[in-house]
Amino acid sequence: MTQGKLFVFSSPSGAGKTTVLRELKKRLPHLVYSISGTTRAPRAGEKHGVDYFFYTPKEFEAEVARHGFIEWAQVHGNYYGTPRFFIDKMIEEGKTVLLDIDVQGKVQLDKHYRNSIGIFIEPPSFEELKKRLQMRDTESPEALRIRLENAKKETDFARHAGNYTYYIINDVLEETVRKVEKIITLNKG
Repeated sequence: MTQGKLFVFSSPSGAGKTTVLRELKKRLPHLVYSISGTTRAPRAGEKHGVDYFFYTPKEFEAEVARHGFIEWAQVHGNYYGTPRFFIDKMIEEGKTVLLDIDVQGKVQLDKHYRNSIGIFIEPPSFEELKKRLQMRDTESPEALRIRLENAKKETDFARHAGNYTYYIINDVLEETVRKVEKIITLNKG
C-alpha cells in the first residue's frame, strides 16, 4: 500500500486559511482533515472523534507525558493538540491528510514528519489583513494591534525558517483554492 501524504497549512489570523480549507473540503471530500484533541467542553452538536477528540485535563496530560501529541499548547485555559495516533493511522492507510497548525507547531511536526508538505497562506498585504480583521468586528483596538504584530512575526518566521514548501498569497479566494488543489494533486505521490 502507498503511504499517505501530510499537507500542513499555516497562516496569520485573517489571511483566509480556514476559508481555503473549507472550500477544499467541499471540492475534495476524499481528503482527510486532521482532528485536534482538546480539553474544552464539547459545544452543541460536536462529536468525539469527528469534530475533536475530547480529553479531560488529566487524560490530556497523560498523553503529553507519553508523547501522544505531535504538538500541543494551552490556549485560553484549555489544552489543544494534534494526536499522533490519528495522523500515523491515516498516513499508514495511504490517505492524504490536511493539517491546520501554527508556525511553531510546524517546527515540532517536522521533527517527526520530515516529508510533510508545508503551505503558508499569506494576505496580499498587512494593510489588507488589517481590513479583514476589522471587518470581523471581534477585536478591541489593542487586540487587533497584537494580532497584526503577531501576523508579521509569524510571516517573517515562516519565510526565514525554510520549513514551508509553498507560500501562497491569498488575494482572490478562487485562485488560491485552485493553486492549493494543484499543489495537492502534484504532490500526492
